[in-house]
Amino acid sequence: MTPWTSDFEIIEKDGAELCYVIRAELAPDTTTFVTPSHYKQQVGFIAYPAGGEVQRHLHLPLERHLVGTSEVLFVRKGRCILDVYDDAKELVASREVKAGDLVLMVGGGHGFRMLEDTLFLEVKQGPYLECEEKERF
Repeated sequence: MTPWTSDFEIIEKDGAELCYVIRAELAPDTTTFVTPSHYKQQVGFIAYPAGGEVQRHLHLPLERHLVGTSEVLFVRKGRCILDVYDDAKELVASREVKAGDLVLMVGGGHGFRMLEDTLFLEVKQGPYLECEEKERF
């Protein structure tokens, strides 16, 4: 568990992590990953000083085997209620999220109820196979 509290929350049930909520206000001074290194999707902050540089590079082809889909949803504008469910489709938690907040879904299910016009930026593993990936409940 990380030392942050009000700006970072892991929603879990029975020891299973379901969702990370990273508030817009969280801004570490040093490079800090909030997800464990074994997760299929890594989320973290990369800190560089003024004048710093990311050395040019490319990513080599690497075959990975992933089971499941995790999603990163960045709230670009608006406000909504995030509902987090466990694998049994039982509601575990509800949280208001707003512009600048980031949500990482790592297990269970989820839904959103919009309080204002809302725009998400979504990132997940592809390719996206809409008809084969979701069970709506």
